[in-house]
Order: sequence, then structure tokens, then C-alpha cells
Amino acid sequence: MKSGSDIRILIVDDVSENIQVAMNILKEDSYTFSFATDGQEALNLIVSGGFDLILLDIMMPKLNGFDVCRRLKKIEHAKHTPVIFLTAKADADSIAEGFEAGGVDYITKPFHANELLSRVKTHIELSQSRTFLQKYADEVETKAKLQAQRLADEIEKNQCEMIYILMEVMESTSDETGQHIKRVAEMSRLLASYVPSLSESDINSVFLASPMHDIGKIAIPKEILHKPGKLTEEEMTVMKTHAEKGYELLKNSKRRLSTAASIIAKEHHEKWDGTGYPLGLKGEEIHIYGRIVALADVFDALTHKRQYKNAWTIDDAITYIKDNSGKHFDPALVDILIDHLPEFLDIMKQ
Repeated sequence: MKSGSDIRILIVDDVSENIQVAMNILKEDSYTFSFATDGQEALNLIVSGGFDLILLDIMMPKLNGFDVCRRLKKIEHAKHTPVIFLTAKADADSIAEGFEAGGVDYITKPFHANELLSRVKTHIELSQSRTFLQKYADEVETKAKLQAQRLADEIEKNQCEMIYILMEVMESTSDETGQHIKRVAEMSRLLASYVPSLSESDINSVFLASPMHDIGKIAIPKEILHKPGKLTEEEMTVMKTHAEKGYELLKNSKRRLSTAASIIAKEHHEKWDGTGYPLGLKGEEIHIYGRIVALADVFDALTHKRQYKNAWTIDDAITYIKDNSGKHFDPALVDILIDHLPEFLDIMKQ
């Protein structure tokens, strides 16, 4: 804490003799002084520099002490500076107005040396203690926020590790390779980055949660999942249950990534025109995460070989995407894909 000459006191009084009396008394504690003989001069000094305490006369021409105090309380660096009013008026109304204006104390004229020294010292110590406690509280709050963020980061890191483990499970249970899952994640992130309404947190959630889009397939019988030819109508009905099954696996978690993954798992087969599954959602009823992954998943699936199909050319895939804009896919997302196609093709090379 500051002491002696490091402590700056501003004395404001339109009678210079009163200023000199106060300075003569207070110099005993080696304070550093500034002074002003009117309210505006005082405000100019306060604006240009900081003080540890202000002794402020009430009865001054033009701008009285109450008005000066009210104005300085609007100055950011001065609003917490303690103000002690100097007054020859000790009536209840004046004292009440002084406290209402923001003063912390009042001293009646003529000054009594011990009273002035004691009150000035008390309020300087109180102000410094308040500043110290505020600084300590700010440090504690900052530390708590950092600890909370570290914990959140650790939780998210653990979630990511679990997602990657599940990706490996997916590779072993379906014909969708790890590269497909990674490409869908990268394309989903790229699509999300061009959606104005999505935050950085949303973009990150889509990227990290999209690998879980087909996690429900672990509950689909292998003879259906790995069938090389076209599925029968009955088999397709079973296959379609993977969306709901994936949601059921993830829905109970309240963590950000797991929640995002549950949405994606459930809604990435919904279609813009309402003909998708499992709920037949339409348009913006489908969560933006589901719409993004739906487009990324289909585009990658079309352009890469599967057990049941050969890879399509990029031109054929783009034609299909355009033809199904407003039917299967969100038209705004299709526009993003077309407008930024070279960036998506770079991902396709992975």
C-alpha cells in the first residue's frame, strides 16, 4: 500500500487561507498536495490525474461542492476516490446531500488538527483496503475462470478421445472408412464456417461431433450392414433405425459435444422437403448441424467407392446436389458448397 508522499490529496476551497491551513495540518504525514480554488479547476485536475483523496469545500461560486462530487463520480478513474466535504454548514440537510452526492465524510470549519488528520488517514486506509480487496477478488475470479476453463478443456479433450475411439469402432463395423469420417468432419467444419449464424463454438462442435453421425450402425446386424448388394425394403427399414439408435446412445449426456453428436446422429438423414427419416422434419425444423452433416456425408459418399457402388465423378455428384437443392438439401448450404467448391475438393483429396 502507498504511504507518505506517494499519497496525493486534492484540496478544493475558494478561500486560499483554508487550503493553506489544511495543508499545514496534513503535511505532518508527508502527503503530496494539489489544490484548486473553484469547482471547474478541480474537475480539470481530476480528469488529468488521479488522487487518493479529495477534500472538497461545499460553498463555492458557480459550481458548488455537491455538483463537483456528482460530476467526478462519472469520471471512470476517479469515481471511487473518497471525497470528504469541508463545510461551515453542519445542518442535517447539507450532510444528507453530501452523502447523496457521493461523499464519504464531512469536516466542519474551522478545522481541528487531530480530527482532520484522523479522518483523512482513516479514509485513505479504507480506500486502499477496498482497492486491495477488489484486486484480490478480481485475481480470485480470474483464477477461478481459468481453472474452470482448464477443467472444461480437459472434459472436452476426454470427449474427443472417446469420439476417436468410437470412430475406430465404426471402421470395424461398417464399410465407411476412417478417411470418410474424417473428410465428413472437415467438410462439415468448412460448411459451418460459412454459415453466418454459427459461432466458433458451433463450428468446433460440428467438426468434433460429426464423426458420430452413424454411430447407431453398431446396433445394425452385420449381415445387413455389410451386404454387398442393394438392401431389400425390409432390410432398409432396419438400416434406417440407425439414426434413432445413435440418438438413443448419446441423448442422456449434457456435455456440449455429446449433445451435438446426438442431434447429428438423429437428424442427418432428414430432408429439406420433409421426406427424410426418422421424423420427417422439414426445412429449418431440421437442426443446422443435421443439415450440414447431411450434405457433407452425401457429397463424400457419392464421390467415393462403396461395396454397393462405384465412385461418381465430381461433375455428376455436383449435378445431383444441385438437382436436390430444396428437396434433400438446404439450398443455402448447397450454395456454400458450390461457391467454395475448390476448398471442398481439397478435402476430398485426403
